[in-house]
Amino acid sequence: MTTASTGGTSTWRGSTAWARDRSAPLRSFLRTEAGSAGVLVAAAVAALVWANVDPHSYETAWTTHVSIRVGDAQIRRELRTWINSGLMTLFFLVVGLEARREFDLGELRERRRFVLPCAAGILGMVVPVGIYLAVNAGRSSQHGWGVAMSTDTALALGLLAILGRHVPDRVRIFLLTVFVVDDLIALLVIAFVYSDRISLGPLLVAILAFALYVAASIAGLSPRVIYAGLGIVMWAALLASGVDPVVAGLAMGLSASAYTPSRGELDRATGLVRQFREQPTPEYARTATNSLTATLSPNERLQSFYHPWTSYVIVPLFALANTGIVVNGHFLAHAYTTPVTLGVLFGYVLGKPVAVIGTTALVTRLTRGRIRPPVGWAAVAGSGTIAGIGFTVALLIATRAFTGTQLAEAKLGALSAAVVASAVTWIVYRITGSLAPVRRARALLGQADQIVDLIDDVDPEHDHVRGPDTATVTIVEYGDFECPYCGQAEPVVRDLLADADLRYVWRHLPLPDVHPQADLAAEAAEAASAQDAFWPMYDLLLHRQDALKPAQLIDYATQLGLDADRFRKELMHHKYAGRVARDVESADLSGVSGTPTFFINGQRHYGAYDIETLKEAVKVARLRAKLGAAGADRVTTRPRGRSSPQAEHEGIHTSRAGPTQQPGNDG
Repeated sequence: MTTASTGGTSTWRGSTAWARDRSAPLRSFLRTEAGSAGVLVAAAVAALVWANVDPHSYETAWTTHVSIRVGDAQIRRELRTWINSGLMTLFFLVVGLEARREFDLGELRERRRFVLPCAAGILGMVVPVGIYLAVNAGRSSQHGWGVAMSTDTALALGLLAILGRHVPDRVRIFLLTVFVVDDLIALLVIAFVYSDRISLGPLLVAILAFALYVAASIAGLSPRVIYAGLGIVMWAALLASGVDPVVAGLAMGLSASAYTPSRGELDRATGLVRQFREQPTPEYARTATNSLTATLSPNERLQSFYHPWTSYVIVPLFALANTGIVVNGHFLAHAYTTPVTLGVLFGYVLGKPVAVIGTTALVTRLTRGRIRPPVGWAAVAGSGTIAGIGFTVALLIATRAFTGTQLAEAKLGALSAAVVASAVTWIVYRITGSLAPVRRARALLGQADQIVDLIDDVDPEHDHVRGPDTATVTIVEYGDFECPYCGQAEPVVRDLLADADLRYVWRHLPLPDVHPQADLAAEAAEAASAQDAFWPMYDLLLHRQDALKPAQLIDYATQLGLDADRFRKELMHHKYAGRVARDVESADLSGVSGTPTFFINGQRHYGAYDIETLKEAVKVARLRAKLGAAGADRVTTRPRGRSSPQAEHEGIHTSRAGPTQQPGNDG
């Protein structure tokens, strides 16, 4: 990693720890889905090649029976069924985890914001189904209406990744909230429409197993074998009941709460690690490991383990097992005239855009703009067209609804829809990209109010501010003078301040469990501020991070020409400890547990803090400000989740802010 210069004015432009490992949950989710799209497409192509080169071996491989026997009990299914109803349970576990995370930490933590994606998700399925039923009216194929309703998240986000800079992050977030609703409804359809005759006894066993699973989660039981065992019992009972067992994955995912670590938890974990360092025994190792693991929410722990497996192994394996159809001129000429293929194709390519765009316009109009999309009209249009990419769930339902030739026709319709929807989406964003900058910004970003993650607004009478009060962009940094990452970020901030329309605010967040001199350094900065020398002291402290002992701090005061005796007395009596504590409280309320953490116009910045990334974030914030999106009517939302002790004392319910909250690099 490139490190910051300890002196001079050179700007640090290398990669940061977050640039290499941006583990904020939403960004991690987006990257995993986008990266796996290529693997998924490759698997689908491989299946088509295999099925056309040797169709007999393709079918023989996936219809091979595999048995699991325990004593006299036995489950015997085709290999394809083990994938579709077994491994795909883990895929829907990830879907449930993502839905729960959006409710706990994401855009949906402000419940009114759920109205629009919920309506778009529901009508985005109803309209395509209506088109399919209209095309297949009076035919036996109409029972396959479920094939035409669900968008493929991985392929859709993969296409957005290809479009790159033409698509703001807020478009991806808007799509993801719509897809969450889409996936949940699709799974309910699978469970209650495309399942076998339901047997009540095994279903009750599954419900009991789920109740025990939830109870174990609430009780905080840690042995993984308990959860795995209950999950297997639930899955087997649902299989025996006739309900598609993938429902087990969704139920378990929805029950896994999401939150981010509090500083108190991190401090305790750090103490246990230090204890293990002093006495490296197996007992202390186990205690420290359990404490570190416990700081992460069940949702994040499950996501980090299962999401890569489902995205890069399970879903591509599903595609390999289900996409293979024999394609030739005769089949294509016939299939593109059949109601099954046309119903699926038109349902996705026409139904999805009409539903998403129409629903968005209708909800915005009915609420008189109180509820509106977080993106502009072009992004809404692109979201509608990209929602026409149906694959994973479409194939899953097709295997339950059809057999033989009709199954091949349904698969062809889904594959064709994915190709057409991708092409139309590319055209929409290319046209948008050709607009003038201001019009393009309005078309992509819109004018919706944003959730503000920063709880305490900037107060020039209290905060330490550089830059004009009239600036359209304000960057707030929570930092620690001993934190090496804050030292790396300082030259970047200095470079940003060359922008005359930018205001920078420093707030203290010392982390004494890892930086023993941090508290005193923060108080030293405040003591210097009392003599109108905060920023000179700030520069010295960040450039001399390895020399922050009391005597050295007093030397810095002398170098700056301050009243050293007054400075020393105030430092010894911790006169400004309360001032520092106020910033720390603000950090707690805003969900900050590590440093450096940046907020740009009140919204938390995730990802790298190199100069290029921050400049791009500032550019977007400025465009939104000019469009009026960061005006006085924006809503400040305290996220749902855990409360800090201070907040609980004051009766304020708070949690870790932002859709993808996480600790910073230090802490």
